[in-house]
Order: sequence, then structure tokens, then C-alpha cells
Amino acid sequence: MTQTLHDAKESNDESAPPSPRTRWVILGVVLAADVLDLLDSTITNIAAPTIAKDLGGGTTLIQWLGASYALALGVLLVLGGRLGDKYGRRTLFLTGLAGFTAASVACGLAPSPGTLVAARLAQGAFGALVIPQGFGILGATWPRDQIGKAYSLFGPVMGLSAVGGPILAGFLIDTDIGGLGWRAMFLINLVLGGAALLTAARLLPRDTGDRTVTVDGPGSALLAATMLTLLSALIESSAHGWTTTNLLLLTAGAALFAAFCHRQRTAANPLIQPSLLHNRGFTSGLVLGIVFFAAVAGLLYVVSLFFQQALGRSPAGAALGLMPLSAGIVIAAIACYRLIGTLGRRLVLLGLLITLAGTGYLLTLVTISGTDTGSWALVPPLLVIGLGMGTCFGSIYDVTVGDIAQSEAGSAGGSLGAVQQLANAIGAAAVTTVYFRALKPTGGGEAHATTLSLTAVAAVTLLCCPLVRLLPLKAPEDHHH
Repeated sequence: MTQTLHDAKESNDESAPPSPRTRWVILGVVLAADVLDLLDSTITNIAAPTIAKDLGGGTTLIQWLGASYALALGVLLVLGGRLGDKYGRRTLFLTGLAGFTAASVACGLAPSPGTLVAARLAQGAFGALVIPQGFGILGATWPRDQIGKAYSLFGPVMGLSAVGGPILAGFLIDTDIGGLGWRAMFLINLVLGGAALLTAARLLPRDTGDRTVTVDGPGSALLAATMLTLLSALIESSAHGWTTTNLLLLTAGAALFAAFCHRQRTAANPLIQPSLLHNRGFTSGLVLGIVFFAAVAGLLYVVSLFFQQALGRSPAGAALGLMPLSAGIVIAAIACYRLIGTLGRRLVLLGLLITLAGTGYLLTLVTISGTDTGSWALVPPLLVIGLGMGTCFGSIYDVTVGDIAQSEAGSAGGSLGAVQQLANAIGAAAVTTVYFRALKPTGGGEAHATTLSLTAVAAVTLLCCPLVRLLPLKAPEDHHH
């Protein structure tokens, strides 16, 4: 078997372009890796209450489950891209996929909250080695005149995965296959990841990388320490309030962030190109992206908690309840592909206003009906929120890179992807902190906690609107989604 794989690798030298059939299989492998990443970033939205009930760990575990994965992925995404340039994309893709699969098994077998969070961090870290390699691998295996076909599949496949992931998680928990319960949704990656790994090992072209590429390890370490410290302070404060320890963590996080910023200004090859941060349009988009993605990541978590803890839905019931929101995201993201060229940054403002309207609608509904809110009554506001989110997902970053130089495109894309993941981690922690603090014995019930959280999301979304004026007017003419 080893010899066969070795022969296959030898025959796949970069000098011999792969056959059309092989190219499609390579595309399938890259898509499969991205789907695995997306599924594992969304499944805990649904599964968190069930896992916390089984393992203990309470609200702290619920908050760490999503935040830990997004944190590791976001912190290491740019670094993963640089490592691929240095050591070869094939090597990093295979290493990352093998590690991701092993970490998934560790999640599925985790005996305690601490080991599960550690395994989730490992999952995110290995995911950050895999994801940045995909487009480079496709660029090396697909002819330039046909690569648009390959890229065009990403939107629909990712959209279906975003809808299907939570539903799959819900049904795996509810059907309790072999008595595994929630563990099945992690252990299934052994089959999916294993199949993708074997296929990738046989078919991915060899590439040696460029050993002269420099990697900013200290910058990545400072960013990781900053995020870990700030998230710890946020999450612990929801359980124990702002104790001296949590305030010290917050102060340490601010100091580490200052050190990270200093490192970015002085390093020879920083994680984010300094010229990008001097570009007003790009910086505005970066800030708007952080704030908006954080708000909606928290919103998704809170709506899932409302379904399960306030309305008493099963995980599968909660996943089905979220379908209108997922459907709205997919519909709007597809529509934006046609509209971004003509509307430019006005499309971003439209998305923010639609999200705000949907959040206001949902807030009104929960305020009036509380835990008696009917299933069908929730469909329209969730659909509207989804349409707003999808409009922003399909436009914010396209417009943000509207006036950057071609030479900055790679750094800009990596930075924006990383920021989105970090925003997911911050948002999941921050909005659920509002939720769980409101649930404390002195606070109100589930409906009160939900209304406070939705109010916070609406306020943050409203604050994003003035930033739109600072964005570039249009997305680049040749920008592909």
C-alpha cells in the first residue's frame, strides 16, 4: 500500500498536469476539507446544551465549545497560509487533515469538559493548516481558463453545508446511534476525514514550497495569547461576575494586544501587511467585519439556546427551527453575486438594515410572547435575519478589498478570513455572556435573557451602519466569490 501511494505521488509531479477527471476529484477533496471545517464550526451551536448536560461544565462549557474552535482557527489561519508557502501546500494539507481527523476522534471520546475544549482547540488549529491551502492547490491543478468553474461550486456547497450541518448534528444527537449521543457528530469525521485524507495522499501534486518565506511565529503567539486571555475573562465573568482575577485577565489581554500591534509595526514580515492598515477603506471594512460577524455569531448561539432551553425543543427540533435563517443566508448570498457589481457598498448597508429589521421583529415577538412564542411565528423574523446576514456575508469583504493593490490581495484575503473567525469566537462569548448573566438567580428567565441579548445585537448592528460610508464604493471588477 505504501509503495502504491509512493508511486502515485511520484507520478503526480507538478510538471505533469493532472487529467480532467483527477482535477475534479482534487476539487472534491478541497471542498470536503472546507465542508468538514464549516460543519465543525456550526454543530456546537445546536449540540452545546446536550454536551454540557452530559459532561457537566455548565454555561462555561457551552460558551467555550464554539469559541475555542473559532479562536484557534482564526489565530492560526494566516500562519497556516505562510507555512504552506514555505513547506509546500500538499504537506500542510495532509498534515492538517490528519490532525483534524485525530482531533475530531479526541472530541468524540472526551471524558471531561477540559479535554473536550482542548480537543476543539486542536481541531481549529489543524483546520487552520488545511483551509488556506485549498485555493493554491486548485490554482496549481486547474487551467486558468477553467478555474472559474471550480470556484463557482464553493458558494452553493458551503451554503448547503451551513444549512445541513446543524440539522445533521441535531438528528445524530436525537437518534443516539449506538448510544453515542452527541459523540457521533465528531466520530463521523473519522470516516469523512479518513476518506478525504487517503484520496488527497494519492492525488495531490507534489510541491516543494519556498524555504525563503519567513513566518511570523512571535506575532501569531502574541495574537493567540491576547485572544485566549480576553475570551477567558469574558466567559468566566458570565459565570462568576467581574472578579479581581477576571479584571486582571482583561488587563493582561489589553497589554498583550498592544504588544501584538507593536510587533506588526516592527516585524520584517508581519501577519498583516502594514500598507493594508494605512488603507482607510480596508481598515473600515476590517472593523465593520469584526463587529458585525461577532454580533451575528452571538445571535445564532442565543437563538439556538432559546429554542432548546426556553421552548423545550430537542436538538433536531432546534436545527429545523433555524432552517429559515439558514435558507435566508443562502438565498441572499446567491442574489448578492448578481448585485454586488452595481450596488457596491450600498448593498452592505442594505444587509445591515435588513438584519436590524429582522432582529427588531424577533425582539418584539419574544418580548410580547416570551416562552409561549409559537414555532410558525418565528419563521418570518428568522428568514429576514438570514436574508440580512447573507447580504452582508456576500458583500462586506468584497467591497472591503475594492481599492487595494493587486500585490496585497493575498494578505488581505488571509487577514479577512482570520478576522471573521476571531469575530465568531468573540461574538459567541460576548453575546452568550449577556444571556447567561441575565439568567442568574437575580435576573429574569429565558425570555428576559433572550430579549437582552437581542437588544445588544441590534445596538451593535446599528453602530455598524455609519462605518459603511468609509468603505470603498465598489468591489473590484474581477473579484470572484
